[in-house]
Amino acid sequence: MKLFEKQRLEKNRRFRIRSKVKGTLKRPRLALCLSNKHIYAQCIDDTVGKTLEALSSLSKDLKEQHLKPNYSGSEAFGKAFGAYLKTKGIVSVVFDRSGRSYHGCVKAFAEAVRAQDIHF
Repeated sequence: MKLFEKQRLEKNRRFRIRSKVKGTLKRPRLALCLSNKHIYAQCIDDTVGKTLEALSSLSKDLKEQHLKPNYSGSEAFGKAFGAYLKTKGIVSVVFDRSGRSYHGCVKAFAEAVRAQDIHF
């Protein structure tokens, strides 16, 4: 029963954050997902409900690095994602941590993206 309660609480946090954080074309929502094996990030325009840019640790460029969803993997993935956004012309985003606390892997990812001059 404890597992279901934790999942329910995380889902509630995710919906509460999502109700306040909205992405636009000029400032898309940067959504981060950390699974047990991989890392996924995407920039979303919520006005039309469209994903503008997306990258994962399964991408061709990053697959040989074997990035795991731990602190060092999140940091390396954040640097790569920040550089990817700069090449696509996105310089400002709204960060969506998907109900997770802002520490550890989430914080490492966010600071690595900020280091690439992407503004939150």
